[in-house]
Amino acid sequence: MEDQTKNMNQGQMEIELPEEEADGTYSNLVMISHSASEFILDFISVMPGRPKAKVVKRMVLTPDHAKRLLNALSENVKRYEDEHGSIDNDDQFDIPFNYRGPTPEA
Repeated sequence: MEDQTKNMNQGQMEIELPEEEADGTYSNLVMISHSASEFILDFISVMPGRPKAKVVKRMVLTPDHAKRLLNALSENVKRYEDEHGSIDNDDQFDIPFNYRGPTPEA
């Protein structure tokens, strides 16, 4: 089998999306904590009338990757708003105060 990297330009990478991840995972809340070496993002699905919410995905990022994600999200929100109009943000957060997520440690 021919080495696929020979056909790729410098700096390109093939990315595979596994079938089980293709539909995505719904989340309407994210809790973020950090230590000196990592950022932890717990994506949570909160449903009305349900007494308990569930962490559906946890992502652990290095600080430099967290900053790159911030910049990428900012750029994409700007593009979205340029195309679709401003995203309303009512600044009200329903944060579950009984959330027992990770305690930041070094």
